[in-house]
Amino acid sequence: MKKKYPLVACLAAAALFVPMGPAAAGSTSPDPTVLADGLVTPLSLAVGRDGSVLVTQNFVGRLDRVEDNGQIANVYTKANWDVGGVETRRGTTYFVESVGAGGGNPDALEGYLKSIDEWGTVEAIADLAAYEREHNPDGDEEYGFGSDVPAECLQQWPVFPPAKYTGAVDSHPYATAVKGSTAYVADAGMNAVLEVDLDSGDVSTLAVLPPRPAAIPAGTRIPIDMAGGTVEVPACVVGHEYAFESVPTDVEFGPDGWLYVSSLPGGPEDRSLGERGAIFKVNPWTGHTRLWAEDILSPTGIAVSDHGDVYAASMFGNEIVEIDAWTRESSQFLAVDGPAAVELSGDTLYATAGFSFGQPTGTVIKTDIK
Repeated sequence: MKKKYPLVACLAAAALFVPMGPAAAGSTSPDPTVLADGLVTPLSLAVGRDGSVLVTQNFVGRLDRVEDNGQIANVYTKANWDVGGVETRRGTTYFVESVGAGGGNPDALEGYLKSIDEWGTVEAIADLAAYEREHNPDGDEEYGFGSDVPAECLQQWPVFPPAKYTGAVDSHPYATAVKGSTAYVADAGMNAVLEVDLDSGDVSTLAVLPPRPAAIPAGTRIPIDMAGGTVEVPACVVGHEYAFESVPTDVEFGPDGWLYVSSLPGGPEDRSLGERGAIFKVNPWTGHTRLWAEDILSPTGIAVSDHGDVYAASMFGNEIVEIDAWTRESSQFLAVDGPAAVELSGDTLYATAGFSFGQPTGTVIKTDIK
């Protein structure tokens, strides 16, 4: 059994339950400049030292460059695959591509870390799906209800999501960060951050994100299919905690040398169980992981300033929030519909916005942070 929908499917399912209405008023920054529009699900973004902008259109398998005139120049395409996690370093572009396991068959999983050099040569660096099949980093993690919920109660729980389970074989590489000869990959299927040696292609697990438990309130309805079907939870689970998976969505280096990792809560993306998205810090030398910030609705992308402030795209909150490096208090930085990815270059923040499943409503925008 697949342990969860792939991330892009989760986002699509969430869109069925979370209204994508107008962004809230109250932006504290200038109106952003639109660099490009007409994009389909632009879920990752990278900015080069020269100000060049790369963007992925994940659902249609495209990696593109935004030209100065707003036109889009294709860099790489793999139809019917998910292409994302773009990063650029010293003339080389890194990205991930994947395709899910049809019918829940782990052997059908495919996922790779790849690179494109300045002459357009594409190289496969690491087979991430093969690593998942062999190692399954979160295979020992326990999800769902604990021992406080009796077996006869669990029998009333729907088949999906499971009442109790451990991490199954599932890989969806989603974001990358590169430093020196190492790439760090946030895999939304493994619930893990991977370390990849760019020279050898060797893969290892740096950290597995811990589960995110939430108490189930009375009257909660949970989605049971991709068509919008829901069911009310049985009364016997009300008040008990369900350990949802932490689903990593972005990975960035902070000025303190630690990795910052944004995470979806692995459950409802609306506010029915609270704003449960989080940002973790991961020590890149030891893998030690700690919770840094929480109470964020659907954080799908982050950027870290030179001072340690974090900007997080709250996709279904229709805003980019700023989290203070010292107090960890958050405030709205920019109200914008459906933001997905954010990057910083100096004092300029770049973002993608206008998330819509399969529709060409996506944009690339930029604005000053000072």
